[in-house]
Amino acid sequence: MIENKISDEEKELMRRLQILEKNYKQGLFSSQEKLPILEEIDTGQKSNFTLKSEASVSSNSSLKKSKFEGFDNKINKIEEREEMNEIKEELKEIAKSKEVKYSNAKNLILTKQQKIEKKPIKDLSINNLSIKDLNKKSELKPEISLRRFKNVERTEEKKESKNMDSEMQEIENEIKRAADLIKKLKLEISKAIVGQERVINGLIRGLICNGHVLLEGVPGIAKTLTIRALGQASGCEVKRVQFTVDLLPTDIIGITSYTPQKGFEIIKGPVFANFLIADEINRSPPKTQSALIEAMQEKQVTIGKTDFQLPNPFFVMATKNPLESTGVYALPEAQMDRFLFNLIMEYPNEEEERKIMEDNATLNKFEDFNIKPVINPQDIVIMQKLVKRIYLSDYIKSYIIGIVKKTRDKDFKYADCIAYGASPRASIALFIASKSRALTEGRSFVIPEDVREVISDILRHRIILTYKATIKGVSIEDIIKSLLEEVKV
Repeated sequence: MIENKISDEEKELMRRLQILEKNYKQGLFSSQEKLPILEEIDTGQKSNFTLKSEASVSSNSSLKKSKFEGFDNKINKIEEREEMNEIKEELKEIAKSKEVKYSNAKNLILTKQQKIEKKPIKDLSINNLSIKDLNKKSELKPEISLRRFKNVERTEEKKESKNMDSEMQEIENEIKRAADLIKKLKLEISKAIVGQERVINGLIRGLICNGHVLLEGVPGIAKTLTIRALGQASGCEVKRVQFTVDLLPTDIIGITSYTPQKGFEIIKGPVFANFLIADEINRSPPKTQSALIEAMQEKQVTIGKTDFQLPNPFFVMATKNPLESTGVYALPEAQMDRFLFNLIMEYPNEEEERKIMEDNATLNKFEDFNIKPVINPQDIVIMQKLVKRIYLSDYIKSYIIGIVKKTRDKDFKYADCIAYGASPRASIALFIASKSRALTEGRSFVIPEDVREVISDILRHRIILTYKATIKGVSIEDIIKSLLEEVKV
C-alpha cells in the first residue's frame, strides 16, 4: 500500500535532483564528465551551493549511498501527481533565475561566456519532465536552459504580432474599399442633387449605422428627391408612403384579408422594402405614426397574430414639414427617439440655385437623371458590420458620456433652458455615429472631430427645451454649441 505522503528520504532525493537540474540549466557541466555532487551550506541568511568531489562526499556526508537505493522504483509508482507538479513549478522558477552564486566550484567544463552546443532533445522540456527523466542523469544536458524558454516565448510573440498585423491590414483594406464605395455613392447622388453635402453625408451615415433619419426642411428644397436618389443609387427596393390625416396603420404594415377562393391571407404593406420613404410624416395622427415604432426598433411587424421579419437592410427616411401648424400632428417623443439623426435641410446658395434652375429638376422625370446602382444591399450589410470594428478609445468614450451627462446635470450656461436631457440612447447614437464618420473618412479610429461633427444631428431632437428658451430666444443649436465649449476632451 503506497502512503499518501512522501517520506523524508524521498524528499531529500528530490531536493538533490533539483539542485542537479539547476546546475545543468546554468551550463556548468558536460554530460560526458563525472557528475559532481552538490552540498547545500546554510550560511544563516541564504543557502549557497558548494561543489565537492565524490571522494569528499563519501567521507564526510552523513547520507549513505545505500540509503537511497530503490528510491527510483518507489518514486515512479507514486500516484499523487501534485508533488510532481510542485517540482515542475520549482524547476520553471530555477530556469527563470538569472544569477546563482557558487563557491569552491571544481571540474567546471562550461561557463556563461562559452557557447552551449544546441541539439534537439526529445521530451526533455520542463513541461514533459518526470521523476524518471530526472533520475537519468546522463540524459540531462545544458541545452535545457533559459535560452530555450526565451526562444519559445519570442516565437509565440512573433506569431501573435504577425496575426495582429494581418488582421489590422485586413480591416484597413475593408475600410478603404468601403470609403471608395461611399465616394461613388455620393457622386451618383450628385446627378440629381445639387449641393446639400451635409444632408447627403448624414443620410449615408444613418444607413451605415443601421439607423433611421428624420429630414426637416421647407417645401420645395428636394427632401423627397434626395431620399429617392439615395435609394436608387444603393440598389435597394424603395417604397414610398404619403402620410395623410386618414392614413391607417394597416395601410403601412399590411392586413389580414379573407376571400372565398383563397380564404385568409396576409397582404403585406409598403413597409416590406429596404428603403421606406415616409413623406410628410407629421400629417398623420400619432396612432398611424406609431405603426412604424416596432418596424424601426425591432425590424419586424406584427400582422394579426404573426410576426414578419423585414428585409435586411431596412431604412426609414421620413420627411417633416416644420412650417405648417394646422393639419399636422407632433411626432410622439418615443418615435422621435427612434430616429438616429434629425437632419435640417437648408436653402441652397446662389451658385447652387443657378445650377438647379438650369437643370430644371422639377419638370424632368426622375428617370431622366439616369442614376445607376453603385452598391447593393449586401455591401450595405458588410459596411454595417465593419463600422462596429472601428476603434474608439476610452478618452473618446468619456468625452461622449461627459457631453450627454451635462444635458442632465444642468450646470452650464443654458441649463435653465433644458426641461429634459438626453437619454442613454443618445450616448449609443454618438458612439456608433462617430465610428460611421471615421469610416466615411477612410479611418480605422475615431477622433474628437468625429463626435463634434455628428453631435448636432443626434441631440437636436433628444433635448426638450423649456418655455424660458423660447422667451430668451435660445435655440437647440446654441445649447449644443455651449455644451461643446464646456466639455473638454
